[in-house]
Amino acid sequence: MKRLAIVVCLSWIGLFAVADDAVQIAPLVELEEEVYTYTAAENGAGPMWCSGSTSLVRSGDCVFVSGLETVPDAKPLNNCRWMLFTRNHDGWSRVHVDTDGRTREPSPLAAFADGRVFLSANPTLNPTAYAGPAQPTVFQFDSANLTAPPVELVSTWQDEPAFSEHSYRSFAADGKSGELILMQNIGYSHAEWSFLDKSGEWSAQGQIKWPWGAEYDEPKPVRLCYPNVALRDRAVHFFGVSDVTEPNKDFREFKFKLTGQKWDYDFRRLFYTWTSDITKELFGEWVEIASRDETCGWLSPGDLWLAPNGDVHVVWTERAIDVRLREKFFPDARQSEALNYAVIREGKVIHRGSILKKDEGTPGIAGSAGRFHVTPDNRLFVVHLASGTDKNGDRVFENRIVEVMPDRTFGVPIPISFKKPFTSYFTTTVRAGSPQSWTLEMFGGQADTPRTLTYARVSLRKPE
Repeated sequence: MKRLAIVVCLSWIGLFAVADDAVQIAPLVELEEEVYTYTAAENGAGPMWCSGSTSLVRSGDCVFVSGLETVPDAKPLNNCRWMLFTRNHDGWSRVHVDTDGRTREPSPLAAFADGRVFLSANPTLNPTAYAGPAQPTVFQFDSANLTAPPVELVSTWQDEPAFSEHSYRSFAADGKSGELILMQNIGYSHAEWSFLDKSGEWSAQGQIKWPWGAEYDEPKPVRLCYPNVALRDRAVHFFGVSDVTEPNKDFREFKFKLTGQKWDYDFRRLFYTWTSDITKELFGEWVEIASRDETCGWLSPGDLWLAPNGDVHVVWTERAIDVRLREKFFPDARQSEALNYAVIREGKVIHRGSILKKDEGTPGIAGSAGRFHVTPDNRLFVVHLASGTDKNGDRVFENRIVEVMPDRTFGVPIPISFKKPFTSYFTTTVRAGSPQSWTLEMFGGQADTPRTLTYARVSLRKPE
C-alpha cells in the first residue's frame, strides 16, 4: 500500500512538476485583429452561443474560425448560415460558406492532427417555417486543399430522434486518435450522441439521460446545456449546467411580479458524468459539482481538461445569489462572485479552490470566463477575465493567465496586454483536437466592440 501511494504521488507530481529551469511564461500579444462583424439575428442565439464547444481550432500550421452570418430578408428562427475562415500571411479570408442550408445556432469546429477540420451544422429541413425539424450534419475539410468542397458526413443515431433548430449541441475530438463525438439535445429529457471512429464510421450511438430533479416542486429532468465535453481514447467526460424553467414556484411567481416575463430559466446547478469507453459502457451516475439552487444564484461552466493521469480539471463562474429575491427569501445571504476550480477523480471531487473571488461589501476583483490552456509539457494554465477594484482602489478590467501549480495552488496572475479585454471567447482547446501549445489563441468578443469578433495570438514563452 505504501509503495502504491508513493507511485501515485510521484506520477501526479510528474504531470505538473516545474523544474527550476522550466520556461517562465511572459505573454506577448503577437496578433489582435478583427475577423468579421455580424448582424443580430433576433432568434435567441448568436456567434458565441456554442460556448461549451469552440469555433476556433488549429491543425498544424493552419488556424480556422467558424462564423455565423445573418441572411438578409430571412425570417427567424432559421435565418443564419455558417461560414469558415482561415488565416494566412495576408490575414483572414472566408474560404467556405453554406450556400443552401439555413440554421439558428453557430457551428462548432473540431480538428485532427492530420489536417482534417470538421464543422458541425444543423440545417433546418423547412427553411420557410418558424421552427421545425433539423438534420445534424458534419462537414469535413482538408486544410491542404481548401478550394475543394467539403465532404458531408451525415451522422447516424439511435432510432429516429426528433432533432430541431434548438440543438444545444456539443462537438469534441480526440485529435491524435482521429475520432469525434457529437451530442445533440432532444427537448428536455436527454441528449443523443453519435461517435465517429478512426475508420470514418459512425460506429456507436446512444443517449445520455439528464439527472432527475426529484427535489423540485414538480419533479422533472434537469436539462443540461452548454457543456464542456472531452474525448480521449474513447473515454468521454461531460460537464454542464442546468437549464430548466424556474423550478421553485415561489421564486417563479416573485420574479414574474418583478418582470412580467414568463421566460424564466435557471442556470444554477453543475453536473458531471463520464464513461471510460463510449463504445462499450454507459455513462455513470451524475455527480453534482456545485449548486446555488437555494439562493437563486448563477453558474456557468468554463472548461474541462482531462489530465494524463485521468484526473478531470474543471473551472466555472459562480454568483451566489439573485439580489432581487434576497429580502424576501434569504435576507442573511451575502453576494459573492467567483471563478472556481475543482479536480474530479473517478467521479469524486478531490479538490476545490477559488482562482478569484469577490465578496459583497469589500473591494476586490472577480474572475469570469475561465478557459484552460495546456502547454506541451502538461503545465496547466487558466485564462480569464478579471474585473473590479484592486487594493489601491484602481479599477481593473483585463485578461489574465494564471498557472495551476503541482500542489493545486495558483501561481502569480499575469496580465495579457490586449488593446481591449476579451469578455467572451473561445480558445484552441485540446477538447476540439487542437494541440497543446506555447501559443495561446483566442477568438471572441472584446469590450466596447459590439457585434465584432476578434482573433488574438499570444506567445507565452519568455524571450531568450
